[in-house]
Amino acid sequence: MQSFSNKPDIADEGVWPIRRRRILDWLVNETRGERFIDNILVDMCEKLLAAGVPVARATLHFRTNHPQWVGARILWKEGLAEAKIDTFAYGVENTPEFLKSPVNAIHQGAEEVRKQLEDTADGGEDSFYQELRDDGLTEYIAWPVEHTFGKRHVVTFSTSRPGGFTSEHVDFLRDLLPALTLVSEIRLKNIMARTLLQTYVGPHASEQILSGVTTRGSGATVGAAIMICDLRDFTAISDLWPRDDVIHLLNDYFDAMSDPIERHGGEILKFMGDGLLAIFPLAKETACLDLLQAIREGQTSMAELNEQHVRMGREPLRYGVGVHVGDVMYGNIGSRRRLDFTVIGPAVNVASRLESLTKEVKRPVLLSRAFVEMAGCAKDMDSLGTFPLRGLGEPVDVFAFSERVAA
Repeated sequence: MQSFSNKPDIADEGVWPIRRRRILDWLVNETRGERFIDNILVDMCEKLLAAGVPVARATLHFRTNHPQWVGARILWKEGLAEAKIDTFAYGVENTPEFLKSPVNAIHQGAEEVRKQLEDTADGGEDSFYQELRDDGLTEYIAWPVEHTFGKRHVVTFSTSRPGGFTSEHVDFLRDLLPALTLVSEIRLKNIMARTLLQTYVGPHASEQILSGVTTRGSGATVGAAIMICDLRDFTAISDLWPRDDVIHLLNDYFDAMSDPIERHGGEILKFMGDGLLAIFPLAKETACLDLLQAIREGQTSMAELNEQHVRMGREPLRYGVGVHVGDVMYGNIGSRRRLDFTVIGPAVNVASRLESLTKEVKRPVLLSRAFVEMAGCAKDMDSLGTFPLRGLGEPVDVFAFSERVAA
């Protein structure tokens, strides 16, 4: 039978630990050098086995602040040297399988879910317990892991011992919960901080910030290929279209242009309304060629997106891309309390002006001579001549993708 409890039976409630154990000292004092909670779970389970607690399976279930994943599960099974990590997309929390799961029961307030798997009297139970039984497990226990601000996660333990866990085994495992809570919260907060920074400022900038580059004006001068992209007629679209349709359109457009940039090693520093700013640091020898490939793949994705728009009776989306290369100041700029990790400098201004020039010359991608020469791609380009760019002293030689190549 499966039992749900809102108040587990503890020998001396409020007293912790029930018994001082070596593994508790290890969790509290000897894991500070381990960065990843999955490694700690593996080590903890191996120490449990060495201490005579017959754990055959253990999991940690965490809710995450991630743009793609609502949560993650870390799974250990006896004999595994490494834990398996599975992520779950948004929407899984509404599926029938999750709604009747023990993890959901814990999230809904249960303080314990305990299932004797050797008991097969209750027919029609969900497939989760049957899978555990098929793996030879005899008992399953789930408990909440309570982090600060009411964040509730889940830990589970299972055994293959005939008869399940003894009361001494259960007391031993319960004694781990407060220490495991502290250890896991620290690691989860570190992961969340890294994930949030990567989500909002990009992977390289996030590493800079986490390493201590956090004061105004801090940063460095780096050589980079710069790409600025902007959607055309967005103001008219946003005025005429329903809000949700506008958001959906922007997300599709950014997916089409952004995925190739990230796939080829570029870093998107910011989304600016309907535009984006990305760099490909020249520390990588193929940076310019990577940028060109990202643009070509982005154009292919945009063409596919526009086919969908035409089928829906909408006008195709138009966009402009400006590309230049040069030194940029890469670091923190802003007020004393609010900073932006970005790039500035004349090279960024040239890329921006080239993007604006696409409206006049009616070519979607414009590149400077400096970039074309560094990339060695002149044979694939059309020279459009020399153009004065607003706010810049010297005119710039401008190139576009060759229409012969495009054809």
